[in-house]
Amino acid sequence: MKQFFILCAIALGSSNSFGQALFTYGNSQVSKQEFLRAYNKNKPVVTDKEKSIRDYIELYSNFKLKVKAAEELRMDTIAQIKYDVQNFREQVTENYLGDEKGIQALVDEAAARAAKDVHVLLFSIPVAANAAPADTLKAFAAAKEMYAALQKGNEDYAAIVTDITAKYLPAKYADAGFITAFSLPYELENIVYSTKQGNSSAPYRSTKGWYIFKVAAQRPDAGKWKIAQVLFAYPPNADYTAKLAIKAKADSVYNLLQKGLPFADAAKQYSDDRITYLTEGELPEFTTGKFDPLFETVVFKLKVINALTVPFETSYGYHIVKKLAQMPIPADASDATYQFDIKQKVMQDARINIIKEKFAKDIFIKTGFKKNNAVSDADIYRYADTLMKNPSIENTNAQPISKKTIISFKDGSIIKGDEWLKFVRELKSNQEQNKGENNKKLWEKFSTETVLNYYKKNLEMYNNDFKFQMQEFKEGNMLFEIMEKNVWGKAGADNVPLKGYYNDHKANYKWAASADVIIFNCSNETAAAKTLALLKQNKTPLFIIDSSNAEVQFDSGRYELIQIADKNFSANNAVPFYSSIIKNTDGTAIVIKYLKLYPAGDQRTFEEARGLIINDYQNVLEQKWITSLKLKYPVKINEAVVKELIR
Repeated sequence: MKQFFILCAIALGSSNSFGQALFTYGNSQVSKQEFLRAYNKNKPVVTDKEKSIRDYIELYSNFKLKVKAAEELRMDTIAQIKYDVQNFREQVTENYLGDEKGIQALVDEAAARAAKDVHVLLFSIPVAANAAPADTLKAFAAAKEMYAALQKGNEDYAAIVTDITAKYLPAKYADAGFITAFSLPYELENIVYSTKQGNSSAPYRSTKGWYIFKVAAQRPDAGKWKIAQVLFAYPPNADYTAKLAIKAKADSVYNLLQKGLPFADAAKQYSDDRITYLTEGELPEFTTGKFDPLFETVVFKLKVINALTVPFETSYGYHIVKKLAQMPIPADASDATYQFDIKQKVMQDARINIIKEKFAKDIFIKTGFKKNNAVSDADIYRYADTLMKNPSIENTNAQPISKKTIISFKDGSIIKGDEWLKFVRELKSNQEQNKGENNKKLWEKFSTETVLNYYKKNLEMYNNDFKFQMQEFKEGNMLFEIMEKNVWGKAGADNVPLKGYYNDHKANYKWAASADVIIFNCSNETAAAKTLALLKQNKTPLFIIDSSNAEVQFDSGRYELIQIADKNFSANNAVPFYSSIIKNTDGTAIVIKYLKLYPAGDQRTFEEARGLIINDYQNVLEQKWITSLKLKYPVKINEAVVKELIR
C-alpha cells in the first residue's frame, strides 16, 4: 500500500470553467488537461480505452480526496514536508533555467560535426591592437588578396604568403592538421564546418588579425583513442648532436621492445614524460585535434591493438607509441550514452553562452523587467562610487537611492536601490570576483542576476512543467503523511481489531505447500560450493558462517515453495536434503537446506499471517476512509468530458 502514493502523486492543476472540468469533489475540481497529464504519465497498455479511463478517474479522484483531507489538516505546513519540498525545489530548478530545445540543437549539431574530421590550413595576417589606421587598411587589403588567390585554386601557399608579405604586411601559413567538434573555439568551428572541402572561408577578423581557413580534406571521425608512449624529450636549446644522441637512445629502446621488453617497463625506465611514466606510459583518452598534427598523423596509422610506432620526431623529441584501444563513435547519433557525453561537452563549452544569453533576454521580457527611469543612470553609478569610499552597511542605507525603487516586474514586485548598493559593495570587496568592471558593466550583471533570481523564485508563474512537478512532489509527501495517519499507522497499532479480522477471515490465511528451510546467501558461486560441501558434512550453520570470511549469511523459517527459487526441488526427497547451487544474475548464489515439508492447506496462526492481515486490514480502513471522504466531498463526473476523452 505504501507504493500507492508514488503512483498517485501526479500534477495538480485546475480549470476555471466547469465545462472543461472532468470531475468536481466538494468545491474543488480537476480539469481535463490535469487528468490527461496524469493519465498519460501512468497509463498501462490497454485494449479497452473506456474501461482504462474510467478506472483511472476512480483512482485519481480517490487520490485527490486524500490530498484534500491532508490539506485541511495543513500537512503542507509540517516542518519536514516544507524542508523536503524546498530541498527538492533547489535540486530541480536548474533544469528549468535554460532552453532545452536550443541546447538539444547544439548537441545535434556537435554530434553531426563530431562524425567528421576536417583537415584545416590556416592563413593569417597579424594586426596589432594598437596598429595605425593605415596598417589596419593594409591588413584588410592583404586578406582580400590572399583570399582571392586561394579562391583561384593556387596551392603554392608559400608563394602566396611571400607575395602578400612583400606587398602589404607579414603573412603566415600553417597546417593545423585534422580537427573535430570542440577542437576550436565555437565561432571558428562554425566557419570551418560551413566551408566546403577544397574551398576557403571568407577573411575573418579577430582581435589579433585576419584569418582564412581552407578545408583541405575530410574523413570519418577517428573515434576515441587510448595510447601509451615512451618520450625521449629534447632538452632546452638542443643542438644537432644532442638530437642525434636522443634518436639513438630511442632506436635502442625500440629494439629492446621488439625483443620482448614490456612497454610498461620501458615507460618507467626511459620515458621523459613525467606525467605518464608511472602509469605505464598511458595517456588520457583523446580524439582528433588534441595533440600536435604530426603526432596524430603517425599514431592514427596504427591499425591493430598493441601495435607500436617506430621512433618518430616532433618538436618535443622522439616518441614510441603503443595503441591500446580505439572506440569509434556510435553509428547511431541518438545513442543515449553518446548523447549524454556530447551534452556534457556542450554544457562546458563556450557555445552554451549563446543559449544562456538568449534565455536571459527572454526572461527580461517574460517577467516584465523594467528599470525605473525616475532614477537616472548617473545617480545609480555615482552612489555606487560614493558607497565604496566607506562600504559599511550604515553608509549603504544612508545613500539617497537606497529606499527608491530602481526595478519593477509586471506582477508588482520591486527592487530598491539598497539591493544594488549591496551588490556593488560585496562584489568590489571580493578580490576573487572583482574583475575591475566599470559601473555600467556591474549594472548589467546586477540586472541579469536580479531578474534570474526573481524568475527562479516565481518559476511556477512562468513554467507549467515546473509547477506540476513541484505540486506532484508536495502532494506525494502529503499523501504519505495522511496515509500513515489514517491507514498504515492505524492498521498495525492495535492487535485487537487485527485478531478480530483474522478470526472472521481465517479461510484466507492458509499455507500453500511449504517447507522449513535454512537459506544460505553467498557472495559468489565459490562460497556457495564450499557451503554445500560443508552442509553435506553435517556442519552447523554457525560453523559455516564462521569459516566463510564474511562471504555467507543465513536465514531460516517456513517458506511457501513458490517463494523459493529452486527449480530442481522435488517433494519426493527425504528430509533433510539440499538444493543445488542457485545462481543469481548479480553473481551471488544461494544454497538451501530443507528440514521439513508441509502439504498445502495448513492454517496459518495469527502471528504467521500477521503481515498479510495488516495488508488486508489496511485496504478495509482505506475503503472506509474513502467512503467517508466521498460523503464529505461528493465526486461529480462530467460525462460529456469523459466521452471526449474516450473518443
